[in-house]
Amino acid sequence: MSVTFVLPADVADAAMPSGGNVYDRRVAAGLTAAGRGVCGVLVAGAWPRPAAEETRALADALARSPAGAVVLLDGLVACGVPEVVVPQAHRLRLIVLVHMPLSFAVGLAPAEAAELDARERETLRAARAVVTTSPWTADWLIHHHELTAETVHVAVPGVDRAPLAPGTDGVSRLLCVGSVTPGKGQDLLVDALAGLAEAPWTCECVGSVRRDPGYVARVRELIARRGLSARISLPGPRTGDALELAYAAADLVVVPSRAEMYGMVVTEALSHGIPVLATGVQGVPETLGRAADGSVPGILVAADDAVALAGGLGRWFSDEGLRRRLRRSARLRRDKLPSWDETVRRVALALDEAAG
Repeated sequence: MSVTFVLPADVADAAMPSGGNVYDRRVAAGLTAAGRGVCGVLVAGAWPRPAAEETRALADALARSPAGAVVLLDGLVACGVPEVVVPQAHRLRLIVLVHMPLSFAVGLAPAEAAELDARERETLRAARAVVTTSPWTADWLIHHHELTAETVHVAVPGVDRAPLAPGTDGVSRLLCVGSVTPGKGQDLLVDALAGLAEAPWTCECVGSVRRDPGYVARVRELIARRGLSARISLPGPRTGDALELAYAAADLVVVPSRAEMYGMVVTEALSHGIPVLATGVQGVPETLGRAADGSVPGILVAADDAVALAGGLGRWFSDEGLRRRLRRSARLRRDKLPSWDETVRRVALALDEAAG
């Protein structure tokens, strides 16, 4: 069975890495490797708020698909434009892949969040199936949008087995991985670290600086105002060997997100045996999970709270026994992490059910 996979155009942009883009690429490659014909359709646009010509391009792409075709749409593209997607539901087998519900985007005005939420509901109710990247998201979508549970499938992101990170000195090297956007909370991390200036640390915030230039400028200004320019860096995105080097040097991975349905960076850190300090938002506690001995390989703190984040970091810096336990737990957790083969298998099952 072949499938048309409709994706935002920045999936192909190496300078715009994100968890969603990685997921989409790995699923497309995995389905192809499994012998399924995958036709990738990249649609440029300011999704989920495209311009008129961008909306027309998506409508044309769907109209070109033959009747009965299986079409997998990234939810960022599909969920904001039910006027395009819903009319095609009677002739195409539509499956929508939801990385994050639209209303969870940080910084939306209440009226805009409500409108996007209503548009998403209309789109998802018209689809034959929905694929989500976490159990938390699946449960939320089923109850919030009143979807049929049997049509909602979970395919959590996989992770590649990685070498154990030697770290720097076991304490001081902090790594934050994620696009520099309000949702990822780098401003909270700067505020938290400013109160821990006496501790021996440096922090590298790796991620795209192109998605929200205004926020990036504010974070850079905050770093300078706090007198931390020599200790916190925003080097931009890292991929491949450069990202592996960043993980190899890390003693602790910090995830200060304000919203995170799954948190791929959590499992990436654990695949290197690195403990995680994260906000306990949405799907993150489940992603962090437990090692085989029942221990938790990280520290969870309240979301959107620089004081709570500073408290977690203070525990890490001051308690050698805690650091030793967390490192052991992170290394044990490596053996229970999901694989990309399993991710692809679950997406394929959802496609097969929708096609039946």
